[in-house]
Amino acid sequence: MTSTFTSQPGGDPATAAAPPAVVATEVSKVYGAGDAAVHALRGVSVGFAKGAYTAIMGPSGSGKSTLMHCLAGLDTVTGGQVRLGDAEITGMNDKQLTLLRRERVGFVFQAFNLLPTLTAEQNILLPLQLAGRKVHQEWFDQVVDVVGLRDRLGHRPSELSGGQQQRVACARALVSQPEVIFADEPTGNLDSQSGAEVLSFLRSSVREMGQTIVMVTHDPVAASYADRVVFLRDGRVVTELFRPTPDTVLDRLKNLGG
Repeated sequence: MTSTFTSQPGGDPATAAAPPAVVATEVSKVYGAGDAAVHALRGVSVGFAKGAYTAIMGPSGSGKSTLMHCLAGLDTVTGGQVRLGDAEITGMNDKQLTLLRRERVGFVFQAFNLLPTLTAEQNILLPLQLAGRKVHQEWFDQVVDVVGLRDRLGHRPSELSGGQQQRVACARALVSQPEVIFADEPTGNLDSQSGAEVLSFLRSSVREMGQTIVMVTHDPVAASYADRVVFLRDGRVVTELFRPTPDTVLDRLKNLGG
């Protein structure tokens, strides 16, 4: 049985004209087989508008992280289709997926995943070096200024606070100018003040740079920075919320049982 809720990008007037950056169509994901099979996603159809900030929420075990991993090409789907821009990623082999993630997608995880021996600047530029791409100096300067780390570029991760390390990770995701940034609980390891700094930066990257962000979070405050929240339950998209506030997100979660 597939989800009866099909969310399309552009349901909100503010993003109505924006084409989708990534779209899932009837996506299912099953782990295991037989009696041990776990249906993590059950026919999910949902789109994410370009230049928008979308949060994915739901109770524990609802499938939110699985959905993000399938959208980002980090995990394969059991059925259905995922498209990133003009590319269908569900039929790609490992080499093609690796290239797609390197060239077109950015990632921010709960763990900052910075290399301890490199400076902040070196960590930010690492994806470009690995891809053999030149640094776009004007873009790099804009990213550094928006993230507010100009005076920390020469510092190594051990010399930075948690919030500063996560902002370095955000800048690293942005510097390659990806089509979409996927953020998985990006403030999960941060105190409230540092978390607010990171969320404000992500918000600014959408507003000032036209970045597209898809973020998994369990925190209603974090979700309130988004333009839109998509809610999952039992592997299905069940509702969405535009222009969220912490209170409206919390109320919707309570109704979902999460």
